[in-house]
Amino acid sequence: MINRLNCNLADADFEKGEVLLIDKEVKRPSFSIIYKLRKAIGVKKIGHAGTLDPFASGLLIVCTGKKTKEIDSFQGLEKTYTGTIMLGKKTRSMDSETEVLECKSLDGIDEQKIIEAKESFVGNILQLPPMYSAVKHKGKALYKYARKGVEIKREPREVKVKSFKITGINLPEVHFEITCSKGTYVRVLANDLGEKLCCGGYLSSLRRTAIGDFRVENAFMVYDFIDIYNESRKQLVEC
Repeated sequence: MINRLNCNLADADFEKGEVLLIDKEVKRPSFSIIYKLRKAIGVKKIGHAGTLDPFASGLLIVCTGKKTKEIDSFQGLEKTYTGTIMLGKKTRSMDSETEVLECKSLDGIDEQKIIEAKESFVGNILQLPPMYSAVKHKGKALYKYARKGVEIKREPREVKVKSFKITGINLPEVHFEITCSKGTYVRVLANDLGEKLCCGGYLSSLRRTAIGDFRVENAFMVYDFIDIYNESRKQLVEC
Protein backbone atom coordinates (compact mmCIF):
# COMPACT_ATOMS: atom_id res chain seq x y z
CA MET A 1 0.00 0.00 0.00
CA ILE A 2 1.55 3.29 -1.15
CA ASN A 3 0.40 6.32 0.84
CA ARG A 4 1.80 9.42 2.53
CA LEU A 5 3.08 7.33 5.42
CA ASN A 6 4.93 5.04 3.01
CA CYS A 7 5.87 7.17 -0.01
CA ASN A 8 9.18 5.57 -1.03
CA LEU A 9 8.49 4.84 -4.70
CA ALA A 10 11.98 3.67 -5.61
CA ASP A 11 11.02 0.00 -5.29
CA ALA A 12 7.44 0.31 -6.60
CA ASP A 13 6.51 -2.16 -9.34
CA PHE A 14 3.28 -0.90 -10.89
CA GLU A 15 3.17 -3.66 -13.52
CA LYS A 16 3.44 -6.37 -10.90
CA GLY A 17 0.87 -4.53 -8.79
CA GLU A 18 0.59 -1.70 -6.30
CA VAL A 19 -2.24 -0.12 -4.28
CA LEU A 20 -2.35 3.68 -3.99
CA LEU A 21 -4.38 6.02 -1.81
CA ILE A 22 -5.46 9.13 -3.74
CA ASP A 23 -7.44 12.16 -2.52
CA LYS A 24 -9.76 13.20 -5.37
CA GLU A 25 -10.49 16.89 -5.84
CA VAL A 26 -13.96 18.42 -6.25
CA LYS A 27 -15.08 18.69 -9.90
CA ARG A 28 -12.53 16.12 -11.07
CA PRO A 29 -14.13 12.90 -12.41
CA SER A 30 -12.75 9.69 -10.92
CA PHE A 31 -11.77 8.38 -14.37
CA SER A 32 -9.53 11.43 -14.93
CA ILE A 33 -7.46 10.37 -11.90
CA ILE A 34 -6.92 6.99 -13.55
CA TYR A 35 -6.04 8.64 -16.87
CA LYS A 36 -3.40 10.90 -15.27
CA LEU A 37 -1.86 8.08 -13.24
CA ARG A 38 -1.75 5.71 -16.22
CA LYS A 39 0.02 8.36 -18.27
CA ALA A 40 2.46 9.26 -15.48
CA ILE A 41 3.55 5.78 -14.41
CA GLY A 42 3.16 4.08 -17.79
CA VAL A 43 1.03 1.14 -16.69
CA LYS A 44 -1.87 -0.27 -18.72
CA LYS A 45 -3.80 -2.14 -16.05
CA ILE A 46 -5.12 0.35 -13.52
CA GLY A 47 -8.48 1.03 -11.88
CA HIS A 48 -10.15 2.42 -8.79
CA ALA A 49 -12.21 0.62 -6.15
CA GLY A 50 -15.38 2.70 -6.03
CA THR A 51 -16.09 5.86 -7.99
CA LEU A 52 -16.91 9.29 -6.57
CA ASP A 53 -19.27 11.72 -8.29
CA PRO A 54 -17.48 14.71 -9.87
CA PHE A 55 -18.82 17.15 -7.26
CA ALA A 56 -17.56 14.94 -4.41
CA SER A 57 -14.01 14.76 -3.06
CA GLY A 58 -12.07 12.28 -1.00
CA LEU A 59 -10.50 8.87 -0.89
CA LEU A 60 -9.99 6.68 -3.94
CA ILE A 61 -8.19 3.35 -3.68
CA VAL A 62 -6.32 2.80 -6.94
CA CYS A 63 -4.94 -0.60 -7.97
CA THR A 64 -2.38 -1.29 -10.69
CA GLY A 65 -1.13 -4.39 -12.48
CA LYS A 66 -2.04 -7.68 -10.82
CA LYS A 67 -3.47 -5.81 -7.83
CA THR A 68 -6.47 -4.89 -10.01
CA LYS A 69 -7.71 -8.41 -9.20
CA GLU A 70 -8.25 -7.18 -5.63
CA ILE A 71 -10.53 -4.27 -6.57
CA ASP A 72 -13.70 -6.16 -5.61
CA SER A 73 -12.39 -6.78 -2.09
CA PHE A 74 -11.80 -3.05 -1.57
CA GLN A 75 -15.17 -2.16 -3.08
CA GLY A 76 -16.89 -4.36 -0.52
CA LEU A 77 -15.51 -2.39 2.45
CA GLU A 78 -17.74 0.08 4.30
CA LYS A 79 -17.29 3.76 3.51
CA THR A 80 -17.33 6.88 5.68
CA TYR A 81 -18.41 10.27 4.35
CA THR A 82 -18.85 13.79 5.63
CA GLY A 83 -21.03 16.31 3.89
CA THR A 84 -23.81 18.85 3.91
CA ILE A 85 -27.53 18.52 3.24
CA MET A 86 -29.44 21.60 2.07
CA LEU A 87 -32.96 21.46 3.47
CA GLY A 88 -35.97 23.21 1.95
CA LYS A 89 -35.01 22.54 -1.67
CA LYS A 90 -35.14 19.60 -4.09
CA THR A 91 -33.13 18.92 -7.23
CA ARG A 92 -33.63 16.36 -9.98
CA SER A 93 -30.31 14.62 -9.27
CA MET A 94 -30.68 14.92 -5.45
CA ASP A 95 -27.38 16.83 -5.36
CA SER A 96 -26.02 20.19 -6.51
CA GLU A 97 -25.36 19.03 -10.08
CA THR A 98 -28.84 19.95 -11.35
CA GLU A 99 -31.18 22.90 -10.92
CA VAL A 100 -33.49 23.45 -7.95
CA LEU A 101 -36.98 22.19 -8.77
CA GLU A 102 -38.88 23.06 -5.62
CA CYS A 103 -38.51 25.22 -2.52
CA LYS A 104 -40.39 24.78 0.75
CA SER A 105 -40.54 26.58 4.07
CA LEU A 106 -38.45 25.37 7.00
CA ASP A 107 -40.99 26.62 9.54
CA GLY A 108 -41.17 24.16 12.42
CA ILE A 109 -37.92 22.39 11.49
CA ASP A 110 -35.54 22.29 14.45
CA GLU A 111 -32.63 20.23 15.75
CA GLN A 112 -34.83 17.75 17.59
CA LYS A 113 -36.91 16.98 14.49
CA ILE A 114 -33.81 16.55 12.35
CA ILE A 115 -32.20 14.19 14.89
CA GLU A 116 -35.39 12.15 15.19
CA ALA A 117 -35.86 11.97 11.42
CA LYS A 118 -32.32 10.76 10.66
CA GLU A 119 -32.78 7.79 13.02
CA SER A 120 -35.14 6.31 10.40
CA PHE A 121 -32.14 5.83 8.14
CA VAL A 122 -29.86 3.87 10.47
CA GLY A 123 -29.51 0.11 10.11
CA ASN A 124 -30.64 -2.04 7.19
CA ILE A 125 -32.79 0.15 4.95
CA LEU A 126 -34.23 0.03 1.43
CA GLN A 127 -33.10 2.59 -1.12
CA LEU A 128 -34.43 3.27 -4.59
CA PRO A 129 -31.45 3.82 -6.93
CA PRO A 130 -31.64 7.38 -8.32
CA MET A 131 -32.23 8.02 -12.00
CA TYR A 132 -29.01 10.04 -12.04
CA SER A 133 -26.80 7.00 -11.46
CA ALA A 134 -24.67 4.51 -13.38
CA VAL A 135 -27.10 1.63 -12.67
CA LYS A 136 -27.78 -0.11 -15.98
CA HIS A 137 -31.14 -0.64 -17.71
CA LYS A 138 -30.95 -2.66 -20.94
CA GLY A 139 -27.22 -2.02 -21.02
CA LYS A 140 -27.58 1.75 -20.70
CA ALA A 141 -26.82 3.86 -17.60
CA LEU A 142 -29.89 5.36 -15.93
CA TYR A 143 -28.44 8.88 -16.02
CA LYS A 144 -28.57 8.77 -19.82
CA TYR A 145 -32.33 8.19 -19.63
CA ALA A 146 -32.66 10.86 -16.94
CA ARG A 147 -30.98 13.49 -19.12
CA LYS A 148 -33.70 12.86 -21.73
CA GLY A 149 -36.47 13.14 -19.13
CA VAL A 150 -37.23 9.40 -19.22
CA GLU A 151 -38.15 7.71 -15.93
CA ILE A 152 -37.28 4.01 -15.61
CA LYS A 153 -38.93 1.73 -13.05
CA ARG A 154 -36.37 0.62 -10.45
CA GLU A 155 -36.47 -1.89 -7.62
CA PRO A 156 -35.42 -0.90 -4.07
CA ARG A 157 -32.13 -2.28 -2.81
CA GLU A 158 -31.15 -3.09 0.75
CA VAL A 159 -28.14 -1.21 2.13
CA LYS A 160 -26.75 -0.81 5.62
CA VAL A 161 -26.15 2.51 7.34
CA LYS A 162 -23.88 1.72 10.28
CA SER A 163 -23.97 5.25 11.70
CA PHE A 164 -25.50 8.59 10.74
CA LYS A 165 -24.32 11.49 12.89
CA ILE A 166 -25.48 15.09 12.66
CA THR A 167 -22.33 17.14 13.28
CA GLY A 168 -23.76 20.62 12.89
CA ILE A 169 -26.97 22.49 12.05
CA ASN A 170 -27.09 25.96 10.54
CA LEU A 171 -30.37 25.92 8.65
CA PRO A 172 -30.88 25.41 5.82
CA GLU A 173 -27.59 23.47 6.07
CA VAL A 174 -27.24 20.22 8.01
CA HIS A 175 -23.72 18.78 8.37
CA PHE A 176 -23.26 15.05 8.86
CA GLU A 177 -20.94 12.06 9.03
CA ILE A 178 -22.12 8.67 7.80
CA THR A 179 -20.64 5.18 7.65
CA CYS A 180 -22.42 2.84 5.27
CA SER A 181 -22.18 -0.27 3.13
CA LYS A 182 -21.24 -0.63 -0.51
CA GLY A 183 -24.01 0.58 -2.81
CA THR A 184 -25.40 3.24 -0.49
CA TYR A 185 -26.38 6.48 -2.24
CA VAL A 186 -25.76 9.32 0.19
CA ARG A 187 -27.70 11.76 -1.99
CA VAL A 188 -30.72 9.48 -1.74
CA LEU A 189 -30.37 9.68 2.05
CA ALA A 190 -30.29 13.48 1.77
CA ASN A 191 -33.40 13.46 -0.39
CA ASP A 192 -35.21 10.98 1.86
CA LEU A 193 -34.35 12.95 5.00
CA GLY A 194 -35.89 16.01 3.36
CA GLU A 195 -38.99 13.99 2.50
CA LYS A 196 -39.21 12.71 6.07
CA LEU A 197 -39.15 16.31 7.32
CA CYS A 198 -41.72 17.34 4.66
CA CYS A 199 -39.48 20.14 3.41
CA GLY A 200 -37.28 18.53 0.78
CA GLY A 201 -33.50 18.32 0.75
CA TYR A 202 -30.51 17.66 -1.45
CA LEU A 203 -26.84 16.80 -0.99
CA SER A 204 -24.81 19.99 -1.41
CA SER A 205 -21.35 18.63 -0.57
CA LEU A 206 -19.74 15.23 0.00
CA ARG A 207 -16.29 13.99 1.00
CA ARG A 208 -15.24 10.35 1.43
CA THR A 209 -12.96 10.19 4.45
CA ALA A 210 -12.44 6.44 4.79
CA ILE A 211 -12.78 3.08 3.05
CA GLY A 212 -12.55 0.36 5.65
CA ASP A 213 -9.43 1.19 7.69
CA PHE A 214 -7.90 3.36 4.95
CA ARG A 215 -8.05 7.10 5.70
CA VAL A 216 -8.05 10.08 3.36
CA GLU A 217 -5.50 11.93 5.51
CA ASN A 218 -2.95 9.32 4.40
CA ALA A 219 -3.74 9.82 0.70
CA PHE A 220 -1.88 11.78 -1.99
CA MET A 221 -3.35 14.51 -4.12
CA VAL A 222 -2.79 13.16 -7.63
CA TYR A 223 -0.36 15.90 -8.67
CA ASP A 224 1.67 15.45 -5.49
CA PHE A 225 1.95 11.73 -6.18
CA ILE A 226 3.07 12.34 -9.77
CA ASP A 227 5.71 14.86 -8.61
CA ILE A 228 7.08 12.42 -6.01
CA TYR A 229 7.09 9.60 -8.57
CA ASN A 230 8.94 11.69 -11.16
CA GLU A 231 11.50 12.77 -8.56
CA SER A 232 12.10 9.15 -7.51
CA ARG A 233 12.63 8.14 -11.15
CA LYS A 234 15.04 11.04 -11.62
CA GLN A 235 17.08 9.96 -8.58
CA LEU A 236 17.27 6.37 -9.88
CA VAL A 237 18.62 7.59 -13.21
CA GLU A 238 21.20 9.79 -11.50
CA CYS A 239 22.37 6.86 -9.39
